[in-house]
Amino acid sequence: MDKAAHPHAVWWLAFFSFIESSFFPIPPHPLLGLMCLAAPKKAVYFAAVATIASVLGGLFGYAIGYFLYEAVGAWLIGVLGLTESFPVAACYIREQGALAVFFAAGTPVPFKLMTITSGFIEMDLVTFTLAALAGRALIFMVVGVLFQIFGAPIKLVIDRYLGWVTTAFVVLVVVGFVAFAQLAGGEDDEAGAGHACDEVTAIE
Repeated sequence: MDKAAHPHAVWWLAFFSFIESSFFPIPPHPLLGLMCLAAPKKAVYFAAVATIASVLGGLFGYAIGYFLYEAVGAWLIGVLGLTESFPVAACYIREQGALAVFFAAGTPVPFKLMTITSGFIEMDLVTFTLAALAGRALIFMVVGVLFQIFGAPIKLVIDRYLGWVTTAFVVLVVVGFVAFAQLAGGEDDEAGAGHACDEVTAIE
C-alpha cells in the first residue's frame, strides 16, 4: 500500500513485475490493483507497464535458464520449492511449446518456473516472447480495462473472481488448440502428451 501511494509508484510496479517473472515469489497484482483503484483513468497505462516489465523479466528468467542454470537457475528453482516441477515444466514446453508458456503467463502457474525452464531447454526465443506477451497481457490488461471502464466498484469483483476468469479463458484457448490438433489428425500424440509429462521426474 505504501508503494501504491509513492510518487514513483509506476517504477515500483515495473520493478516488481520484472522480478516476479524471474525469481521473486510475490506477484505484482496487489500493487497493480491498488494503483488502478487510486487512479482508474490510468488503469490501462498501469496494466501496460506491468505487462511490458513482466515480459522483460521473463526474458531475464530465460537468460538465467539459458546461460546460468547450473550457477543460478537450479538454486532459484530449489529456493522457490519448484524442483520437482522443473522436469514436468520442461516436458510441457517441449510438447506444447507456446501454449505451455501462454498458459503459465496467464494463470496462477508460477511463471518464473516456465521462464527459467524455457531458457534451459533453449526454446525458440521469438516464440517464447510472443507467448509470454500474450499471456501476461491477458492477466494484466483485463484488470486495467475493467478499472478503466467501471472504475473503483469493479475492485471487489476482480479480487474475488479474476484468477478464475483468466484461468478459465486460458484453458478454453488451450482446449481449442488441442481440439484443432485432434481434428487435424494428431489425436494420439496430444492425448498422451499431458499424461506423460505429469509422470516425468527428471530432465531427459
